[in-house]
Amino acid sequence: MEFEKSKYSKILNYYKIEKPFGNFYLCEHFFIAELSEGIHFDWKMIENVSVDLIDYYGNKTSLGYISNRINSYSIDPHFWNKIDKKYGIFTNSAIVYYNEMMYMNATLEKQFSNINIKRCISLEEAINWVLEKETNK
Repeated sequence: MEFEKSKYSKILNYYKIEKPFGNFYLCEHFFIAELSEGIHFDWKMIENVSVDLIDYYGNKTSLGYISNRINSYSIDPHFWNKIDKKYGIFTNSAIVYYNEMMYMNATLEKQFSNINIKRCISLEEAINWVLEKETNK
């Protein structure tokens, strides 16, 4: 389910960033990424979004990250550690998967990451989990 079609878009305050490769919803303790169908989310795109995140949240923040995989796309799983090393702002991450292939990709990414990643079957599960982690620090 797309974030803007969920009940959470009506109860959470958020700022939307639209990029050619996807939409990003910046909430108080976390942000949600909904990437476009068929893209390869490369390092240039990650840095592009990271600049916006730091502009919005500041560079001394810690955030939860939700990858709402409503579309199929690719990413190098090694990027998780590269992101953590360069920016160090993500504390927890949830990947919402909608089919078995997405689950397998999320599992692979989880194995390569030093960041705590939870695989979730719904956006609601991901938001609740990230909020619990981020507000109980």
